[in-house]
Amino acid sequence: MGVMNRVMNFLGLQEEEEVVQRERVVEEPEETETNPFEQRKHKGNVVSIHSQKNTRVTLSEPRAYEDAQELADQLRSRRSVVVNLHRVSPEIGMRIVDFLGGTVYALNGQMAKIGPNIFLCTPDTVEIHGVISELLDDEAETNKMR
Repeated sequence: MGVMNRVMNFLGLQEEEEVVQRERVVEEPEETETNPFEQRKHKGNVVSIHSQKNTRVTLSEPRAYEDAQELADQLRSRRSVVVNLHRVSPEIGMRIVDFLGGTVYALNGQMAKIGPNIFLCTPDTVEIHGVISELLDDEAETNKMR
């Protein structure tokens, strides 16, 4: 009982049963509605492995500079692109790489050389880890010996 209720009870202004009933009502915790976001915060960081849909990687062997726009459209669609430049001249290959480099930069993606005249371009949703420079260095030394 609160101090005020005891004083009122002592003076006879209030009956003890009313005080007990009022305190029981106050003591019962109120149920508050919580939204699903707040409930998820307390459950921990559980993420479904299967939450992402299938990811596509496009393989391409452009034959002309005009094919670079199609590759850029693939990157804009959040798809990774592997570009094999063996079928174009070195000058056109440089222009395609420059064009794709600008596209990748604009999309905050990454570009990596994965072989001689073969490049991997990814959007910002895909990270590239590792380097294949040892393989490229070994191949260059092999070509020098021939």
